[in-house]
Amino acid sequence: MKSKIEEYLKEIENYTSDKLSDIEQFRIKFLGKKGIVTALFEDFRSLEKEQKKAMGKPLNELKNRASQKIEELKATISGERRVNFEKDLTLPANFDFQGSRHPVSLVINRIISIFEKIGFDVSEGPEIEDDWHNFTSLNFPEEHPARDMQDTFFVQKDPDWALRTHTSSVQIRVMENQEPPIRTISPGRVFRNEAISARSHCIFHQVEGLYIDKGVSFADLKETLLYFARELFGKDIKIRLRPSYFPFTEPSAEMDVYWGLNNERDYRMTKGTGWLEVLGCGMVDPQVLENCGIDPNVYSGFAFGPGVERTALHRFQMSDIRLLFENDKRMLKQFSSAL
Repeated sequence: MKSKIEEYLKEIENYTSDKLSDIEQFRIKFLGKKGIVTALFEDFRSLEKEQKKAMGKPLNELKNRASQKIEELKATISGERRVNFEKDLTLPANFDFQGSRHPVSLVINRIISIFEKIGFDVSEGPEIEDDWHNFTSLNFPEEHPARDMQDTFFVQKDPDWALRTHTSSVQIRVMENQEPPIRTISPGRVFRNEAISARSHCIFHQVEGLYIDKGVSFADLKETLLYFARELFGKDIKIRLRPSYFPFTEPSAEMDVYWGLNNERDYRMTKGTGWLEVLGCGMVDPQVLENCGIDPNVYSGFAFGPGVERTALHRFQMSDIRLLFENDKRMLKQFSSAL
């Protein structure tokens, strides 16, 4: 056994390689479950007591030297790669996988850049809101369905606090602390107790916009939304405004974009109409302005709130909103080039 150990030590000392695959095979040969060192330790068990004393040290030395040699070879490869990269900056980076931004983040960033071009700044607020900022200041009456448990996620044991149902609460905070003119957008995550389907989710994102100044009209709102739609969906996009109702705007409308009816996915997403709702909008109710300390006889304004997920579905031609919340790497990898 002693002569075998000496031969193996020489083999270890003389071995060299610059390939990780070869080094791994070398490791398996000596240190694997069926490797040389394992087999020698099996033979070691059958030796006499005196022989064990003589062979124990050389056998452990063989094992340690094999491990040390493997680490040395791996370190050499890593060191050479690092030195080569420092010398030649044209070498490609050694990344196995390029990261990607989430489709929701891509859309939010795009919407922010569109409105920043026309003077809107960005404002943010808390996701857990009190009753005043989430409901009362926005003209929600006490009996409004949104205040019920089946529509809103209230904080346990405290009905005056809830997960915000819209980022309009951020706009209230802005109006309370800033004098007009105000031109801001409020991106963020919101929560509503809704059934999850291909078209809707209980968690989603909004980028609500607000413009308060003297002489602001519904025509200003329409032109702003038309500019937004053309910048986001393309110059040929068709939009329509339908009368609607929101407690905090009057008059109110919902804006649809023409998705099309080219395949089964289009019929499912648009319920056979070809149109997809992307945002709600309207002129800020004078009472909301008054609630925030702004004189409605002097100032007027409009507000709007595009839903990010549906915009992402349209922009990236996706058919199910649930894909945006599953974090499936196979889906996310498709957006690695969108950084």
